[in-house]
Amino acid sequence: MLDTTIDYETLSAEDLASAIVREANGGPVCLTSSFQTEDMVVLHMLRRHLPDVPVIFLETGYHFAELIAYRDRMTVEWGLNLINALPTTTVKEFEGQFGKLHIVQPTACCQARKVEPLMRSLQPYDWWFTGLRREQSPTRASLKKVEDHKTPSGKHLKKVSVLADWDWARVNEYAEREGIPQLDLYARGYTSIGCEPCTAIPEAGADARSGRWGGKKLECGIHTFSEKS
Repeated sequence: MLDTTIDYETLSAEDLASAIVREANGGPVCLTSSFQTEDMVVLHMLRRHLPDVPVIFLETGYHFAELIAYRDRMTVEWGLNLINALPTTTVKEFEGQFGKLHIVQPTACCQARKVEPLMRSLQPYDWWFTGLRREQSPTRASLKKVEDHKTPSGKHLKKVSVLADWDWARVNEYAEREGIPQLDLYARGYTSIGCEPCTAIPEAGADARSGRWGGKKLECGIHTFSEKS
């Protein structure tokens, strides 16, 4: 149960991370990470309290080679407890059955290669940390820092987005201050990085996630499959 005497929305990101770890009191906590800067900042905060926190990465088989290299580098350098959540099929098997589904039905592709593996991976945990921010897109504008969620399987868990009220400048400032290496893809103009075939550099002035899925949608589904409770 959430401590109703605490107004989580008023806590700083660092204080919120600390408060949730105390409240979890040894209960199962995880972080889902795409190894973008937001996630690395949250991970940096969490590791102060939970050095071995499980880091769930959705290994779709379609990621940029640069992202996989960065994931592997940071896993070694930070000694991460990395969990690669895998779909039930390889890319070759998947495309043999469905073709280039990410082109014709991107939502169905995300469901099979992101959402379903995530749902399986979240089962052991009661507290789910993310790097979500309200600024990222209109679909995240009403995000709360702590939310009760229920997955389609009936699993109840608390979703924690400690950076909900941060802007990109603040994320970058923290990463630079703490010496957190960043993906080279940002320097090339990418602002939100997912699977390579579905990620483009957004137009100037557009929101950070507008380069995803050719602008046809803003969410892969991993943050919309669960029901707020």
